[in-house]
Amino acid sequence: MQCNLIDWNSADWQRLDQFWDRTVFQTREWLAFIAETQHATPVLAEIREADAIVGYFSGLTFSRFGVKVLGSSFPGWTTPYIGFNLLPTVSRSIALEAVEQMAWNQLKCLHLEVSDPQFTEEDGRRLGFTCEFYTSYRTDLTQDEDKLFSNMDAACRRCVRKAEKSGVVIEEAHDLSFADDYYAQLQDVFAKQGLVPTYSVERVRSLVRHLEPTGRILLLRARDAEGKCIASGIFPGFNQIAEFWGNASFRSSQILRPNEAIQWYVMRYWKKRGVQVYDWGGQGVYKEKYGCVPHRVPWFIKSRYRAVAELREGARQLFVHKQRFLGWMQRKKAGGEENS
Repeated sequence: MQCNLIDWNSADWQRLDQFWDRTVFQTREWLAFIAETQHATPVLAEIREADAIVGYFSGLTFSRFGVKVLGSSFPGWTTPYIGFNLLPTVSRSIALEAVEQMAWNQLKCLHLEVSDPQFTEEDGRRLGFTCEFYTSYRTDLTQDEDKLFSNMDAACRRCVRKAEKSGVVIEEAHDLSFADDYYAQLQDVFAKQGLVPTYSVERVRSLVRHLEPTGRILLLRARDAEGKCIASGIFPGFNQIAEFWGNASFRSSQILRPNEAIQWYVMRYWKKRGVQVYDWGGQGVYKEKYGCVPHRVPWFIKSRYRAVAELREGARQLFVHKQRFLGWMQRKKAGGEENS
C-alpha cells in the first residue's frame, strides 16, 4: 500500500465527501479552519493498493521548536479526530503504516499523531505507536424522540421542561457576531473555575466564517423571556456523526436551564437530518444525565526520535501551567478591581 500526496486545490472534494466514513473534521472547510488558526499546512493524500485508489488521508503539517509535525489531529486544535476515508474492506492499520512512511520520507516530519473514529487499539500498537485516547460519550440518534427524551434522567427532563415554562427560546444563529456572544459566556464559565478559555474569540470567528456557509454547523442561542442571550452552543455535523464543539452560559441565568434546552434541540435537529450519532465532545460526568454512553477513540503517537517525544510531553505540561497562571492573573485582577 502506498500513500501519495495530491494537490489540495484541485482535489475532487465532492467525491471525498461521499465516503461512508467521512466526518465534518475531514471536510475542506474544517481543514481550512485548522490551517488558519494553527498556522498549519493542509495535507491530502490518496491511499493506493495495486494501482487502485482505496481511500484518502487528511492532516496538516506545522513546526514547533524547529520540529516538523504531521497531525491528524493534534492537541489544542479543538478537533478530536481526522484520519482516513477508506473503502470498507481496507485495513486502517496498513493505511497508517503507509502514512507513517510518507510522514518520514516525503514530508520530512519528526513527529506524527493520528486519530480516526474507526481505529481499533491494535491498528497502531502493532506498528509501535503509543496509544492514547479521545474519551467522550455518544448518543444513538436512530432512536425515536420519545426514547431519546426518556433516556435522560428525571432531573434533566425536568430542566428541559423548566426552560420552556420559563420562556427560554432556542434560536438558530447565522451571524458572525454569534462568536462574541458565545465567547463572553465561555469566559464566565471558565472564571467560575478560576481559569481562562484555552482559545481566543478569533478561533470562534474563524470557525463560523468557514463552516456556517456550508450548513454543516449548528449555532444556537438561548434567550430568556426578555430576549437576552443567556447561553449558546456550537454543534458541527456531517454524514453519520454530529459533534458537541462548545456550549456556554452566563452563571446568573443557569437557573433557567438553557443548556439542557439547547442540548435537547441539538439532538432533535441532527436526528431530523439523518445523523446517526451525537458525540458529546469529550469527558464530563455531567453529560451522563442525558442518557449517553461512554465512548473512546484511539489516538496514535510516534516520534522519529525519542527526544522529540519528550519535547511533546514537555510542551503539553507547559500549556497546562500557562493556563493555570493566566487564571491566577485573572483572579488577582478581579480581586484588585473589587477592592479599588
